[in-house]
Amino acid sequence: MTEQSPLPHSPEGRPEDPGPGSPVTGNSPGGHLSDGDHLAVLGYSDSFERSMSPWANFALGFTYLSPLVGVYSLLAVALSTGGPPSIWWIVIVACGQALVALVFGEVVSQFPIAGGIYPWARRLWSKRYAWMAAWVYICALIVTITSVAEFGSGFLTSLLGLELTRNTTLVLTLALLVLALAINFSGTKWLARIARIGLFAELIGVIGLGLFLLIFERKHSFAIFFDSMGTAGDGSYLPVFMGAAVAGLFLFYGFEACGDVAEEVSNPARGIPKAMLMTILVGAVSALFSFGGYVLAAPNLEEIVAGEVADPIPAILEGSLGAVGAKIFLLVAILAFISCVLSLQAAASRLIFSFARDGMMPGHRWLSKVTEGTKVPRNALIVACTAPALICVLIWFNDGILVAVTSFAILGIYLAFQMVVAGALRQRIKGWKPAGPWSLRGWGIVVNIAALAYGIFAMVLLALPGDSRVFFTDWIVLIGLVVVLAVGFIYLFTARPDRKSAAPEGDAIAVAEAIRSARGRR
Repeated sequence: MTEQSPLPHSPEGRPEDPGPGSPVTGNSPGGHLSDGDHLAVLGYSDSFERSMSPWANFALGFTYLSPLVGVYSLLAVALSTGGPPSIWWIVIVACGQALVALVFGEVVSQFPIAGGIYPWARRLWSKRYAWMAAWVYICALIVTITSVAEFGSGFLTSLLGLELTRNTTLVLTLALLVLALAINFSGTKWLARIARIGLFAELIGVIGLGLFLLIFERKHSFAIFFDSMGTAGDGSYLPVFMGAAVAGLFLFYGFEACGDVAEEVSNPARGIPKAMLMTILVGAVSALFSFGGYVLAAPNLEEIVAGEVADPIPAILEGSLGAVGAKIFLLVAILAFISCVLSLQAAASRLIFSFARDGMMPGHRWLSKVTEGTKVPRNALIVACTAPALICVLIWFNDGILVAVTSFAILGIYLAFQMVVAGALRQRIKGWKPAGPWSLRGWGIVVNIAALAYGIFAMVLLALPGDSRVFFTDWIVLIGLVVVLAVGFIYLFTARPDRKSAAPEGDAIAVAEAIRSARGRR
């Protein structure tokens, strides 16, 4: 693919003081571009209102990552698979995803464009390559929204004292989706406010509760985290430990959402990379406190590890906090779920908008509209709410498909991530030197290679078949991904949406040169 240049008449940037704490300023001969000028060099004009602060941007990514939701969902599976040492996967995966976030940081610093994964893949490789990355990621996001809303409805039924039935699950799940849509419709400022509320709810629900359990309700010593508690049987513990990787792999994504709203953030080229790294760091600390607190406070840990308790956390909370305390935790958890669904919808809508703005999908003119006043892609938000709602209705008819439709989601997200990481490495080999104000300098290629190696390792772990000896059950993750990829390839090579788009592609090197040139002019 030949490299395309950015707009031929890119506006001249205004020099700015990079300020203290900026990762790199040495490659900036004439200061940094303003947000509007930077976007113009990339070929776009401002469509959104830049009303999201760096703090709110971090809150958006953190509530999408949602350690409260992740730990609650994974604790029983992780412990029954690998015992208490499975907690170390939180550390391992956090370190691996931090490498990915460092690569993303350099990319978004040069390309602070709404939509994240799609425009990054397009500018690093090509529009066809980006179409597949976006297709996989959109499908994974839609399914993730569905699963989080479905799981959140269970918390709502417990709080409201309702019987958990298919009907109540459907009604409450749809209510969560519509509530998140209404908040997103109100504009970026309300999105930022609710994300901050969700952040505090998450911190109370994971770090606050984790500290309480560690200090006042501890029933085991810290040595328990080095005790497999017989999960390996008479064999080696290594295969068992690798099987417990779910404890971390299903938790550390969502930081990329900070980049999905890049055109709504002030000074995104410097702020978003920091927000992504903070999302992982705070998420890891929160998850460790939460996971560790539950393990150390569990009165029946042996039964949990033996797989005899399917949902151990309610009993731990009831015994530690009492009935009233458990209800308060449910309320905090529901706030976290609402914020998580809200953040997911926002991320999906910005990706759809970015995809449509380049003419890469059916109905692109309708989907790429930004409303006056609130400055949000309302039509893309409608799709980001309606598609999960339709899946929820299908699940109501047959709840057995929930596992089938969600199994590929995490692997799909990891694949989309690695398509960006691979694209960045390809450009580096061709001579790309990122021109954003946030840079890894000479460490860039080393970190890029390490991030790609980690990503491949993670995808292999996610794709490993189960051991139920039922073909469909054991291979459901790969089956789901293959179906999504097959549908995407068929549409891409029959409808050829890439032929309808003239937006720039594969131009990372040319854009870097244009940015440096614009910065150098006074």
